[in-house]
Amino acid sequence: MASLDDILTTQKNGVVAINSYVNAVNFHSGTLNSKELSSSTVVKSSSGWVATVSVIVVGTTQGYLYDSNSTSSLTGNRIYAVPNTLGIYQIQMPFATGLTFVPGTSSVVAIGYS
Repeated sequence: MASLDDILTTQKNGVVAINSYVNAVNFHSGTLNSKELSSSTVVKSSSGWVATVSVIVVGTTQGYLYDSNSTSSLTGNRIYAVPNTLGIYQIQMPFATGLTFVPGTSSVVAIGYS
């Protein structure tokens, strides 16, 4: 027969496992949201996960997301082309250095990230 300590340890392990699962789901859903972005912006200056892009105002050209922590060194770091059509786009992509957004002409977007 299991002791009370064994039962409580099993319960604790179950809670720890559930918490780990919930944290992983939250991370991939984007735990932070940017304000409305209409100019080149460093959204996050360290590694993370980009979950969604919401195009609020459609521009005449598409914008881009870069894996970069600077608005000046973007060459070769493009990770996503933001469409110039209204909508919410599921990205679900990691970035290693940082997340920088460069808008299309006259566009406004919001970004969900972790």
